[in-house]
Amino acid sequence: MLNRRRNRRKQRRPQSASLGRLVPNALTVAALSSGLTAVRFAYEGSWNAAIVAILVAAILDGLDGRMARLLRATSDFGAELDSLSDVIAFGVAPAMILYFWSLDGPGSAAWVVALFYVVCVALRLARYNTDQDKPSYAYNYFTGIPSPAGAIVVLLPLVISREIGNDLAGDPLFVSGWMALIGILMVTRIPTFAVRSQRIPNRYVLPLLAAVGLITAGLAERPWWTITLGSVVYLASIPLSYRSFKRLEAKVALAEEESTEPSQQPAAEGAVPLHKHK
Repeated sequence: MLNRRRNRRKQRRPQSASLGRLVPNALTVAALSSGLTAVRFAYEGSWNAAIVAILVAAILDGLDGRMARLLRATSDFGAELDSLSDVIAFGVAPAMILYFWSLDGPGSAAWVVALFYVVCVALRLARYNTDQDKPSYAYNYFTGIPSPAGAIVVLLPLVISREIGNDLAGDPLFVSGWMALIGILMVTRIPTFAVRSQRIPNRYVLPLLAAVGLITAGLAERPWWTITLGSVVYLASIPLSYRSFKRLEAKVALAEEESTEPSQQPAAEGAVPLHKHK
């Protein structure tokens, strides 16, 4: 009887979690907070700070998954929290930034485009959470543009305007069309490179580290042109990723077809087998 009471008390006690296991979720919450802070900066007209806040949110979003796997702290709760954070930080926040910057006006219908972009982000994340039955060769690719990359690329008109002014890059028609285009690219089935899953040959490690140093220097000296160049390079890589994926898909299909073929052709009807005689 006493043992039963002790077992009941143990079951009623809430299970504690180590502080290290909370780090990934804390990073996710920080990314969410950074995205919402970007909206506040945009409302105040601090466009540079708004862009930086979105970049910080994207960096934190990339770290939370890594930390979860490193600390073995992955959970369904963390996955759901991450998706909700992404919708706000990379969907609502960029849409509101561009709306405050260029699309807000008397009788403006551009609000529909802002809503369209946010819906595309939500649909892209919903598909990502449910589309887990992918072949092994497809795990090096995303389906469509991922939401953090989309949030940075969609802000490209605002980023360019930091160098050339608002007259050209801030045109409402151009910004509306750009938002719609990026939203469509996020929900399409076009495969894009998953950078974090790519394998780097040893001979490219040092050049890659040198490139990271150049990018860091560029962000420090000319941040807007560096972000613009990075966005253009990323968009230019989409046709390459599509071509690479299709080649890999065809190669795997050919290998499977060859493996299912019989190793020997059946003998023709009525044919007499030949035997060697000594």
